[in-house]
Amino acid sequence: MTLIVKGSGLRIEDVVNVARNNQKVELHPDAIERIKKCRAMLERKIENHEIMYGVNTGIGEFSEMVLNDEQVKDFQKYLIYNHAAGIGDPMPLDHVRGAMLGRINVHAHGNSGIRPEVTLTLVEMLNKGVTPYVCEKGSVGACGDLAPMSQIALLMMGEGKAYYQGDLLEGKEAMDKAGIPIPGLQARDGLATINGSNVLTAMSALFLYDANNWLKQAEIAASMSLEAMKANMRPYNPKLHEIRGFKGAIRSAASILKCVNGGDLHLGTVKCKVQDAYSMRSTPQVIGAAHDALAYARSQVEIELNGVGDNPIFFPDEDLQLSGANFQGSPVAVPMDMAGYCITMVSVMSERRMNRLNNPALSVGLPPFLTKGAGMFSGLMLSQYTADTLIVEQRILSAPASVQSIPAAADQEDFVSMGMNTALKNFQILDNAYGILGIELMAAAQALDFREYNFGKGVQKAKEVVRRHVDFLDIDRPLYKDHNAMKALVKSCEILNEVEKEVGSLE
Repeated sequence: MTLIVKGSGLRIEDVVNVARNNQKVELHPDAIERIKKCRAMLERKIENHEIMYGVNTGIGEFSEMVLNDEQVKDFQKYLIYNHAAGIGDPMPLDHVRGAMLGRINVHAHGNSGIRPEVTLTLVEMLNKGVTPYVCEKGSVGACGDLAPMSQIALLMMGEGKAYYQGDLLEGKEAMDKAGIPIPGLQARDGLATINGSNVLTAMSALFLYDANNWLKQAEIAASMSLEAMKANMRPYNPKLHEIRGFKGAIRSAASILKCVNGGDLHLGTVKCKVQDAYSMRSTPQVIGAAHDALAYARSQVEIELNGVGDNPIFFPDEDLQLSGANFQGSPVAVPMDMAGYCITMVSVMSERRMNRLNNPALSVGLPPFLTKGAGMFSGLMLSQYTADTLIVEQRILSAPASVQSIPAAADQEDFVSMGMNTALKNFQILDNAYGILGIELMAAAQALDFREYNFGKGVQKAKEVVRRHVDFLDIDRPLYKDHNAMKALVKSCEILNEVEKEVGSLE
């Protein structure tokens, strides 16, 4: 089904479907009319020589410099040249496609003054699979993601580079092969293509989708560890969480109960302690806090996805143009900093449960380091080392980027969000989180193989999926293959999909 872009109603799932699943996009006819109406207003103002930032003035520190008619024609080209100043590895294609979708949705409001030909070219590029080559780094998350968005805008002039059908081509060649005309850039078009925080917002949308799936798998891993360590399940009683009132904790406790439902532990036939350690009994409160943080971040990201992040902004009905700072990335960067460090927090708790599985003083009768041959064999001792080093890296990355502003442009742009840094490091945090959780899942499956009681349906299914990819550790072997296999398994969501088929949604 085609996604109709109309300036409102865009959800994180829509970004995922377009960016990763190549869902087709269509601009709503009303949106096209709004774009045309706004452009007509802009052209009248240009003819009347009204002073408008970034149209007939320079930008940044040069905003007081008024351009003559001849300069206005060429200014957008040089603007894009100057701002296409990124550095580093190529950005993943889904990040670029998500940013393009976000920019189209901004234009659909009819407040950007852009020519419809430019917006419709972005639509065609999405639909025909022409994805600009964009460097990962260069944006400071204010005045929009100028450097990466400018590499997208280069294609509007038939320049830059783009991926098409698996090949990296010169921009014009990619556009020609896809049958997409080059629209060119006229007055205002360049700035209207780049002046928003669309890259960091698209990346944040994709991260939140992935992080939600990771948190659900963190609940599955917790369920397996709780079963293996004969946990007291009374702390998961819904009444306990409902009386406090946090939605995330209520959701998390319910998900874990779904996974252990039907097992001897849940039925109360396995002897357990009166009260367990925090890493066992406070799991719903901790994962729940992450759920609540991600829910808030989602609300902010979806506001930005559907808002007008641009400068200046035009109001055709009032014949008004206002210059401000709606490109500022802080409203997204702040909650996304929180979302990132919440993944680190849950990863720390995952490692603490893995520690208890390994430690014979804490594991309720499990063999030391989950091996039958302690002394000769070290079992999963070194798996904990690997998890620990990943967590230290996460902690380093969890320092908020949104407080790291460095002034630029001769202090005209003297506070910036650094939200792109947030978006980049969040994916690094999550990449480590896949490995940490994979190690807990592997350890929990190993521990469950030493137990002789019945497990919950969700736990049993998760263990079966783990065993498809990693064998029981009978005698020591090099574990790097198992660690990488488990990391890939968590990232694939195979465990999540299989468990949800068995016990229902873990939302």
